[in-house]
Amino acid sequence: MSVQSFLLKHYAKWKLKGVPEAQREQMTELVTKDPALFKRIGEEIERRKKGGESEMKAAMEVMKKHRDDLAALMRR
Repeated sequence: MSVQSFLLKHYAKWKLKGVPEAQREQMTELVTKDPALFKRIGEEIERRKKGGESEMKAAMEVMKKHRDDLAALMRR
């Protein structure tokens, strides 16, 4: 286990306390597969939030935009 994946798992455990363990593992596995994609998604959500959108709306719109990339990542 690399240091990055170790830190990512502990961060996810802390940040996603209410999320079931299986879903938390799935999410951390996806982020580990393509961290650059999730960095782009996070930056785009932040940009939209600064532009005045609510966090939920920004996240939903950005996820829709990257739906194909996320689906391909889940199939890997």
